[in-house]
Amino acid sequence: MRLPLRAAPLVLVLGLGLTACGGDDSPADSAGPTTDGDAVAITVTRKGDDFTPNGERVELGVDQTLTLTIDADQAGELHVHSTPEQEIEYDAGTSEHELTIDRPGVVEVESHEPDVVLLQLEVR
Repeated sequence: MRLPLRAAPLVLVLGLGLTACGGDDSPADSAGPTTDGDAVAITVTRKGDDFTPNGERVELGVDQTLTLTIDADQAGELHVHSTPEQEIEYDAGTSEHELTIDRPGVVEVESHEPDVVLLQLEVR
């Protein structure tokens, strides 16, 4: 079946639109949080006094599990300013920690040594 010549631009535009939506959103290519079912996963990296992420806002549901994978070159502690406040101690190397927030609001996750806000959890 042959299409009329005037339909060719429409076919071209539709084809380009579909290829633009076909990107690979695999977690390995993403710098932000990833979701796996009901959990949200974030990797925190510490190199000396530098942290990644640094102040990123992440949406999280009430009672949704947040899995933090911490890759650090030295031991430390993160403070989760929720009610009640939570503390996450970590050693040098890679460790995994889970937490949940049971009230809506904005909750900061920060280091006090050095003083850095890593995440702002927008809990809904």
